[in-house]
Amino acid sequence: MTKVKDVRLKASELELKDKVVSIQRVAKVTKGGRTFSFSALVVVGDENGTVGYGLGKAREVQEAITKGVDDAKKNLIRVPVIKGTIPHDQLGMFDGAKVLIKPASDGTGVIAGGSMRAVLESAGIHNVLAKSLGSSNPHNVVKATVKALSDLRDPYTVAKNRNLPLSKVFKG
Repeated sequence: MTKVKDVRLKASELELKDKVVSIQRVAKVTKGGRTFSFSALVVVGDENGTVGYGLGKAREVQEAITKGVDDAKKNLIRVPVIKGTIPHDQLGMFDGAKVLIKPASDGTGVIAGGSMRAVLESAGIHNVLAKSLGSSNPHNVVKATVKALSDLRDPYTVAKNRNLPLSKVFKG
Protein backbone atom coordinates (compact mmCIF):
# COMPACT_ATOMS: atom_id res chain seq x y z
CA MET A 1 0.00 0.00 0.00
CA THR A 2 1.41 3.39 -0.98
CA LYS A 3 1.66 6.12 1.59
CA VAL A 4 -0.48 9.17 0.82
CA LYS A 5 0.96 12.48 1.94
CA ASP A 6 -1.25 14.67 4.10
CA VAL A 7 -2.14 17.79 2.07
CA ARG A 8 -4.46 19.32 4.67
CA LEU A 9 -3.61 22.84 5.78
CA LYS A 10 -4.19 24.90 8.90
CA ALA A 11 -7.17 27.25 8.51
CA SER A 12 -5.93 29.66 11.18
CA GLU A 13 -3.01 30.73 8.95
CA LEU A 14 -5.22 31.63 5.97
CA GLU A 15 -7.75 34.33 5.16
CA LEU A 16 -10.67 32.23 3.91
CA LYS A 17 -13.82 33.31 2.10
CA ASP A 18 -16.90 31.10 2.22
CA LYS A 19 -19.54 30.41 -0.43
CA VAL A 20 -22.81 28.63 0.29
CA VAL A 21 -23.46 26.04 -2.42
CA SER A 22 -26.79 24.70 -1.23
CA ILE A 23 -29.20 25.00 1.69
CA GLN A 24 -31.93 22.44 2.21
CA ARG A 25 -34.68 22.04 4.74
CA VAL A 26 -34.58 18.52 6.11
CA ALA A 27 -37.10 16.77 8.37
CA LYS A 28 -36.84 14.13 11.06
CA VAL A 29 -40.10 12.32 11.77
CA THR A 30 -40.70 11.77 15.48
CA LYS A 31 -43.58 10.59 17.61
CA GLY A 32 -44.74 14.19 17.99
CA GLY A 33 -44.58 14.99 14.27
CA ARG A 34 -41.88 16.35 11.99
CA THR A 35 -38.85 18.21 13.34
CA PHE A 36 -37.38 20.55 10.72
CA SER A 37 -33.77 21.63 10.46
CA PHE A 38 -31.46 23.00 7.75
CA SER A 39 -28.52 21.44 5.97
CA ALA A 40 -25.89 23.72 4.37
CA LEU A 41 -23.11 22.75 1.96
CA VAL A 42 -20.33 25.37 2.13
CA VAL A 43 -17.10 25.83 0.17
CA VAL A 44 -14.23 27.87 1.62
CA GLY A 45 -11.02 29.03 -0.01
CA ASP A 46 -8.37 31.73 0.05
CA GLU A 47 -8.56 32.24 -3.77
CA ASN A 48 -4.85 31.41 -3.88
CA GLY A 49 -4.71 27.62 -4.27
CA THR A 50 -6.44 26.46 -1.07
CA VAL A 51 -9.99 25.07 -0.99
CA GLY A 52 -12.21 22.90 1.21
CA TYR A 53 -15.86 21.94 1.64
CA GLY A 54 -18.05 21.20 4.63
CA LEU A 55 -21.56 20.23 5.66
CA GLY A 56 -23.44 21.79 8.56
CA LYS A 57 -26.85 20.96 10.02
CA ALA A 58 -28.80 22.99 12.55
CA ARG A 59 -32.28 24.33 13.35
CA GLU A 60 -31.39 27.81 12.03
CA VAL A 61 -29.96 28.58 8.58
CA GLN A 62 -27.17 30.84 9.84
CA GLU A 63 -26.07 28.31 12.43
CA ALA A 64 -25.99 25.57 9.77
CA ILE A 65 -23.80 27.77 7.54
CA THR A 66 -21.44 28.48 10.46
CA LYS A 67 -21.12 24.77 11.19
CA GLY A 68 -20.49 24.11 7.49
CA VAL A 69 -17.70 26.71 7.43
CA ASP A 70 -16.10 25.15 10.53
CA ASP A 71 -16.27 21.69 8.92
CA ALA A 72 -14.81 23.03 5.65
CA LYS A 73 -11.85 24.55 7.51
CA LYS A 74 -10.97 21.06 8.74
CA ASN A 75 -10.85 19.65 5.18
CA LEU A 76 -8.60 22.08 3.29
CA ILE A 77 -6.45 20.95 0.36
CA ARG A 78 -3.74 22.68 -1.70
CA VAL A 79 -4.30 23.01 -5.46
CA PRO A 80 -1.50 23.72 -7.96
CA VAL A 81 -2.52 26.89 -9.83
CA ILE A 82 -0.18 27.93 -12.62
CA LYS A 83 -0.83 31.33 -14.26
CA GLY A 84 -4.47 31.28 -13.14
CA THR A 85 -5.28 27.84 -14.55
CA ILE A 86 -4.67 24.17 -13.77
CA PRO A 87 -1.62 22.23 -15.02
CA HIS A 88 -3.46 19.47 -16.94
CA ASP A 89 -6.83 17.83 -17.73
CA GLN A 90 -8.33 15.88 -14.86
CA LEU A 91 -11.37 13.66 -14.36
CA GLY A 92 -12.86 13.44 -10.88
CA MET A 93 -15.50 10.98 -9.74
CA PHE A 94 -17.51 10.64 -6.57
CA ASP A 95 -20.52 8.31 -6.45
CA GLY A 96 -22.70 9.23 -9.45
CA ALA A 97 -21.01 12.56 -10.15
CA LYS A 98 -18.29 12.78 -12.76
CA VAL A 99 -16.52 16.07 -13.52
CA LEU A 100 -13.97 16.96 -16.19
CA ILE A 101 -11.75 20.01 -15.74
CA LYS A 102 -9.41 21.35 -18.44
CA PRO A 103 -6.88 24.18 -18.43
CA ALA A 104 -7.81 27.25 -20.49
CA SER A 105 -5.90 30.15 -21.96
CA ASP A 106 -5.76 33.56 -20.29
CA GLY A 107 -9.02 35.52 -20.58
CA THR A 108 -11.30 32.48 -20.86
CA GLY A 109 -12.78 32.75 -17.37
CA VAL A 110 -14.42 30.02 -15.34
CA ILE A 111 -16.68 28.03 -17.65
CA ALA A 112 -18.45 25.78 -15.13
CA GLY A 113 -21.79 25.04 -13.54
CA GLY A 114 -23.02 26.31 -10.17
CA SER A 115 -21.45 24.06 -7.55
CA MET A 116 -18.30 23.44 -9.62
CA ARG A 117 -17.91 27.19 -10.16
CA ALA A 118 -17.99 27.83 -6.39
CA VAL A 119 -15.17 25.32 -5.80
CA LEU A 120 -13.01 26.53 -8.69
CA GLU A 121 -13.38 30.22 -7.82
CA SER A 122 -12.66 29.55 -4.14
CA ALA A 123 -9.48 27.73 -5.19
CA GLY A 124 -8.32 30.80 -7.13
CA ILE A 125 -8.58 29.29 -10.60
CA HIS A 126 -9.47 32.07 -13.06
CA ASN A 127 -9.31 30.27 -16.44
CA VAL A 128 -10.73 26.77 -16.69
CA LEU A 129 -13.18 24.72 -18.75
CA ALA A 130 -15.30 22.34 -16.67
CA LYS A 131 -18.09 19.91 -17.40
CA SER A 132 -20.28 17.90 -15.07
CA LEU A 133 -20.90 14.57 -16.78
CA GLY A 134 -22.91 12.55 -14.28
CA SER A 135 -25.21 13.34 -11.40
CA SER A 136 -26.14 16.97 -10.74
CA ASN A 137 -26.43 16.42 -6.97
CA PRO A 138 -24.50 19.40 -5.50
CA HIS A 139 -22.94 17.34 -2.68
CA ASN A 140 -21.47 14.77 -5.06
CA VAL A 141 -20.44 17.36 -7.68
CA VAL A 142 -18.53 19.37 -5.05
CA LYS A 143 -16.81 16.22 -3.74
CA ALA A 144 -15.91 15.08 -7.28
CA THR A 145 -14.52 18.54 -8.11
CA VAL A 146 -12.40 18.64 -4.94
CA LYS A 147 -11.16 15.11 -5.69
CA ALA A 148 -10.18 16.14 -9.23
CA LEU A 149 -8.34 19.21 -7.88
CA SER A 150 -6.53 17.15 -5.24
CA ASP A 151 -5.32 14.70 -7.93
CA LEU A 152 -3.65 17.49 -9.94
CA ARG A 153 0.15 17.52 -10.04
CA ASP A 154 2.36 20.42 -11.03
CA PRO A 155 5.49 19.92 -13.20
CA TYR A 156 7.81 20.50 -10.23
CA THR A 157 6.25 17.61 -8.29
CA VAL A 158 6.39 15.31 -11.33
CA ALA A 159 10.07 16.16 -11.90
CA LYS A 160 10.88 15.53 -8.22
CA ASN A 161 9.01 12.20 -8.14
CA ARG A 162 10.75 10.97 -11.31
CA ASN A 163 14.18 12.30 -10.27
CA LEU A 164 14.41 14.28 -13.50
CA PRO A 165 15.33 17.87 -14.24
CA LEU A 166 12.36 20.16 -14.96
CA SER A 167 13.41 20.53 -18.63
CA LYS A 168 12.98 16.77 -19.20
CA VAL A 169 9.40 16.83 -17.90
CA PHE A 170 8.39 19.39 -20.55
CA LYS A 171 10.22 17.56 -23.33
CA GLY A 172 7.73 15.94 -25.72
